[in-house]
Amino acid sequence: MRERAVVNERAVIGKITRYLIPYLGIIYLIAYIDRQNVSYAKLQMVDALGLSEYAYGLGASLFFIGYFLFEVPSNIFLERFGAPRWFARIMLTWGAVTVALAYTQNTTMFYVLRFLLGVCEAGFFPGVLYLLTLWFPHEYRGRMVGSFMVFSAFANAIGAPIGGMLLDLDGYGGHQGWQWVFLVTGIPAMLMGIVTLFYLDGTPETSRILTPEEKRWLAERLANENNRLAKTSHVNPLKVLADGRVLLMSVFYIAFPLGAYGLSYWLPTIVKGFGVSNTVNGWINVIPWLMVALGLYYWPKLAVGARSSTPFIVGPALVGAACLILSVYVPSNTLRFAFLCIAAVAIFVPQPILWSIPSTFLSGASAAAGLAVINSVGNLGGFIAQNVIPWIRDASGSNTVPMLFLAACLAVGGLMTFVVQAVIRRHRVPGAAGTAGLTHPAQ
Repeated sequence: MRERAVVNERAVIGKITRYLIPYLGIIYLIAYIDRQNVSYAKLQMVDALGLSEYAYGLGASLFFIGYFLFEVPSNIFLERFGAPRWFARIMLTWGAVTVALAYTQNTTMFYVLRFLLGVCEAGFFPGVLYLLTLWFPHEYRGRMVGSFMVFSAFANAIGAPIGGMLLDLDGYGGHQGWQWVFLVTGIPAMLMGIVTLFYLDGTPETSRILTPEEKRWLAERLANENNRLAKTSHVNPLKVLADGRVLLMSVFYIAFPLGAYGLSYWLPTIVKGFGVSNTVNGWINVIPWLMVALGLYYWPKLAVGARSSTPFIVGPALVGAACLILSVYVPSNTLRFAFLCIAAVAIFVPQPILWSIPSTFLSGASAAAGLAVINSVGNLGGFIAQNVIPWIRDASGSNTVPMLFLAACLAVGGLMTFVVQAVIRRHRVPGAAGTAGLTHPAQ
């Protein structure tokens, strides 16, 4: 009988990382630019279309409503049809809607297209998280999510100067600057949708880069991990909607998108108040996102091997809250911007570690649906950021109170980590699998 070939774990993980992470990261970079482009287009399109600040905020935030409503179905379809076809569909449709935004004629059309953008993109981010559970053992996922999310920081860094320069193309080729923002950022998504069909392998079993021995090793490693952690796998993945751990994590996660979108959507406007041009505004906004990229790369590495991931979530959240508060009380623009940069890093770096938590208790289609639930509910933080913050500013007549609101939400979210971890640990005590509905394949 032929002996099995010895598999080098580091070599296999390195091979998968080089194959998946740059590709998924580039798509995420495009997706993030297509989400954020409206914050730069806003600087001209509000006047061009006669939008009020409230109408802009509502339209921008309708993306999250479409995302919320279609996120879970999208991830279930991804699990059914496979990542290559479903990711291609997502990218082709969101690219087309982004291009269509360049030809927005009025407030109603703006509302409809922003909602459709959310519908089209729904499922991409949690779909990637689910894909990583199929390819990487748990101990590697925090670092992989961090490496993947680095591209969101690059998106902000790249999108900032591009957005500023495109605005300065105002009038070129018969298009206004804000129209160029949508045209130039929408086309890459459609191109990558086509590339996806030919490049991406949906599962390790169908992989063209792994040898049969490497596929067998990875399958056994993941199966043993699922058994050891006693993960939930429902026959009907929609049953995760009644899983208390998933619902708790959904509420827990809201604080982080709320802080991230509240800061990133309004940062160009804040910097514009410094009295700089559109192009200079874009280049200044590169700084915080390069800092975020460094944080996302190194922070998850520090968490590897730690006895508890909790300090790596709570600590940055509290630091971020403090910096948001300080940013509204310091006297100079330089100090204000410095605190906002630190706050941006502190809001983003806990998220890769946070996203490694659901895969400790969910697997299979339940993991796909559960990740989608958490992300869709959590991303309502973006809707809150776009509507509640302007309302607070108008009601209070102050730019200070909205930042204090963001800081309070971030601090509460960070402290909720203790509650989330305690609930998950309680479900893992001996005998809990049979009584807490933790995992029975027939469930």
